[in-house]
Amino acid sequence: MKIWFEIALVLIVVCGTAGELCVTRAMKVIGEVKEFTPGALIKVAIRAIQVPWMWLGVGLMAVAFFSLLGALSVENVSFVVPVTALSYAAGAFGGQVFLGERVSVGRWLGVFLVCIGVSLVFLGKN
Repeated sequence: MKIWFEIALVLIVVCGTAGELCVTRAMKVIGEVKEFTPGALIKVAIRAIQVPWMWLGVGLMAVAFFSLLGALSVENVSFVVPVTALSYAAGAFGGQVFLGERVSVGRWLGVFLVCIGVSLVFLGKN
């Protein structure tokens, strides 16, 4: 594998997960969305664009998206998408460390199984 392709995979996982964590943090600042009427959603959107975490999250997710496009331009989707499932592990870890979420043993077991699956996909490539 070329080094830039490996970097793209890392960017997909790290930037995508970091972006999701930032957007989650922003939504915690904004508060729960209780109504899904157009007017209420516009108010939430206006509040969201005023929270720096939202902008950081969207920017990081854009980096992940364009890295995904680059990776898919040179490799099969049947390889790229399963490998990016490592973001589930990164998300559970990030949620626990940065957002103070409780991650149950059962959830960690599920994350472990995902990582085993990613390893099998990655080993099958070589």
